[in-house]
Amino acid sequence: MSAEQMHPGQHPMGDDLVRALIAGQLPQWAGLAVRRFPSGGTVNAMYRLGDAMVVRLPLVKGGASDVSLEQEWLPRLAPLLPTAIPEAVGFGRPAQGYPWPWSVYRWLGGKNPEAGALAEPSLLAEDLAGFVTAMRGIDLPGAPTAHRGGPLGSLDTETRAAIEQLRALPEEGIDCDAVTAVWQEAMRAPEWDGPPVWLHADLMPGNLLVDAGRLTGVIDFGCTGMGDPACELFPAWNLLPAVARAVFREAVDVDDATWNRGRARTLSQALIALPYYRMTNPAMAHNARHVIREVMGEQLAA
Repeated sequence: MSAEQMHPGQHPMGDDLVRALIAGQLPQWAGLAVRRFPSGGTVNAMYRLGDAMVVRLPLVKGGASDVSLEQEWLPRLAPLLPTAIPEAVGFGRPAQGYPWPWSVYRWLGGKNPEAGALAEPSLLAEDLAGFVTAMRGIDLPGAPTAHRGGPLGSLDTETRAAIEQLRALPEEGIDCDAVTAVWQEAMRAPEWDGPPVWLHADLMPGNLLVDAGRLTGVIDFGCTGMGDPACELFPAWNLLPAVARAVFREAVDVDDATWNRGRARTLSQALIALPYYRMTNPAMAHNARHVIREVMGEQLAA
């Protein structure tokens, strides 16, 4: 697969396709400029529509259900959260050879934060903890199960397979024996046995927006639902430096077992992402390497 082709079955995208979809279904916006927005996202392509909107189109069939999920839940979640989240202003149907539903959202300003280049890491940690705390305090009936909300043990087979893939990539410099030992230790810990809580469940840097170092928005709720609160701790290792990580941990107020599951989940995601995206998505691969270094360094220092 090429750098443009991250997944098997990925649908080809282009400005002309988006213009045709808009003209055919949302003609009130047909005269607005359309331009591809560069993103490290893995499930959707994004196109700016004028200055105030963004078109979001699933790249693969598996992302199509996210459209209806966000359509149902974003308006209900928005008033309960301290941070701006996407507001859908239009929904499209399959057409012009494009096979899945798609969405138009108001544009949210801000930039994606980058690990190692945070202007206010401790303040950002507090903002993230506030968002996580607000999410897990939500009580809305009929919630879906979060995409990553299940038992940690459900990740075991795929995580071990990824470690073996990395073992065959010595240029990545991963100590696969040490990583395996850390993962095996995580598998011996008890699973979450409390009630499920609301989660965003995909708090990657690419789904966060910051301005002047502070959190201004959280986007991409395609994984949202209820599950293990450890699934919401990813920023501790995929974004925050050690000092701010401690601030985040104190503010989210989770027990040791939940913190340890969160670290293991973040490590698993990175181990799986690195061999898959190393040639097709530089942002995802770079963040995966960062997570592996952070988790392993923390484990060795313990």
